[in-house]
Amino acid sequence: MSTARRSAATAAALVLLAGLVACGSQEPPADESAAPVPTVAAVDPGFETGSRAVDSLIHQDEVHFEKLRQLTFGGQNAEAYWAADDEWIMFQATPRDGKCDQQFVMRPDGSGLRLVSTGSGRTTCGYFIPGTDKIVYGSTHLGGDECPEDPDMSQGYVWGLFAAYDVFVSDLDGSNLTRLTDNPRYDAEATLSRDGEWIVFTSMRDGDLDIYKMRTDGSELTRLTDTPGYDGGPFFSYDGTQIVYRASHPEGDELADYNRLLTQDMIRPSKLELWIMDADGSNKRQITDNGAANFGPYLFPSGDRVIFASNLGDQQGREFDLWAIDVDGTNLEQITHTGDFDGFPMFNSDGTKLIFASNRGNELPRETNLFIADWVN
Repeated sequence: MSTARRSAATAAALVLLAGLVACGSQEPPADESAAPVPTVAAVDPGFETGSRAVDSLIHQDEVHFEKLRQLTFGGQNAEAYWAADDEWIMFQATPRDGKCDQQFVMRPDGSGLRLVSTGSGRTTCGYFIPGTDKIVYGSTHLGGDECPEDPDMSQGYVWGLFAAYDVFVSDLDGSNLTRLTDNPRYDAEATLSRDGEWIVFTSMRDGDLDIYKMRTDGSELTRLTDTPGYDGGPFFSYDGTQIVYRASHPEGDELADYNRLLTQDMIRPSKLELWIMDADGSNKRQITDNGAANFGPYLFPSGDRVIFASNLGDQQGREFDLWAIDVDGTNLEQITHTGDFDGFPMFNSDGTKLIFASNRGNELPRETNLFIADWVN
C-alpha cells in the first residue's frame, strides 16, 4: 500500500471510529417473530444504495468469503444489523454532505431505503425489536438538533461520550418515540436479546462506564459490571444465556488518565479486550489478551466462536481487520486482509451471510460502505 493510500485508510478508520461508538449486535430470532415491513416514506438520503457484485475486492487470503456484494455507495455507512427474518437491515449513515449519523433501513439488496430516526442530533446502534413493529436506537436529539461537538483530539485519539445520548424506542415510521433512559450522563450502545425481552446497554449513570440490562419497556434495570474502567459494546448470545463485550480495566497511571478523561466525557480506546459473562453478570472471563483495540464482537450462531474487529495485525495499530476466536480464547484467525478498515460484522440467522463495513473499493479515501459476503466455513 502506498504512503498516501495508507494515510487515507488510517484517516478513514479513525474518523469512523470517533463517530461510531460501536455497538454489539442482535442475534435474529426464529421466523415466527420476524420484524414487520417498514412503512415509512422514502427520502433522499444523500447517498446511494443497491447491490453490486464486487468479488474482485475479495483478498486472496479471505478464504471464508465466496461472494461479495456492495450495498452502499458514498459517505460513512456502518453498524448494519439484520432484522429477525433477514429481510431488512438497519444501519447508520452520514452522507458526504451530512453532519451526523442517522438511522436507516433497507432490504439486503439495497432497495427500500428509509430514514427511521428523527434526523436531528447523532444516533447510534439501531435494531428491530423481534416480534414487534418497533425499533430501538440511541440518539442525542433531545440535546439539540445539531451534531454534538467532536471530542478534543489534542489529547490523542479519544471517543466522545455525549451526555445527551439516551436510548429510544419508536414505531417503524419513527412515530410514537419513547425515551427509555433518562439520566444526565451517557446511555448508549444498546442491543437486544433474540427473544426481544431484554436490552443490554452501556451507561455512565453510576459514575463509571458499565453494562446494564433492562426490559424493552425500560423496567427491571440491572447493573451487570462494576470493575473500574470501561465495559461496553455488549450483546447477547444466540440463546440469551451469555453476553460478550469489550472492556478496558486500566491500573495505576492509566487508570488515573482514564478517570481524568471520564470527567470530560471521553475515553481513550487504544486498548480494548473482549470478555464474556453470563446474562446475569456472573462468571466473567476474558477472551482476548493482545493489547490491541478489539471491538464490535459478534457470536457465531453456534455460540462457540466470536467474530470481531481489531488492529492486532498492524504494529502501528492503524489498520483494522476482522478476526475470529473461540470463546475460550483459542484458535485466533484473521478473516479479512485488505490493509484498510473492516469492522462491525454480523451474521444473518443461519450464518451463511456476513454483513460488515469496509473501506475497500471506496471512491473517496474517507468513505466507508456496507458489504455482504457469502460465508464459507
